[in-house]
Amino acid sequence: MLIYIKMRRLLSNIVAAGAGLWLASLYVPGVRVTSYSNSQFFGFNLTHSWQVFLLLGIFLGLLNYFLRPVLKTLSLPLEIITLGLFTIVIDMALLWIIDIMFDELKIALWLPLLYTILIIWALNIIINFFIIKHN
Repeated sequence: MLIYIKMRRLLSNIVAAGAGLWLASLYVPGVRVTSYSNSQFFGFNLTHSWQVFLLLGIFLGLLNYFLRPVLKTLSLPLEIITLGLFTIVIDMALLWIIDIMFDELKIALWLPLLYTILIIWALNIIINFFIIKHN
């Protein structure tokens, strides 16, 4: 049962990250996701924009699922001092890592990064409420 819940949480992280990046690219100025003609991932051509959003969502969801708890544990004193607001900095750093890794994603400055993180956070709450809480 525990593995089932963890897999659902991982899937919800991936879906929220992909959908959040899609919404941010539509509504947040400074966030751009493009599909280039030579975009590839391990030999697979990424010809459509939905493939790029899926790939970015998978990577950001995996980073949020596996690396975020480790970073939150390491930064526990800062989390206590800032009353949990340092989590936003951790999330922005993870999205910034994705921005550096993939040429298809361009986020201009700190404010679009913050808005994108808030969109992903809100979608993650909504998806977790409907997927995980209601079995």
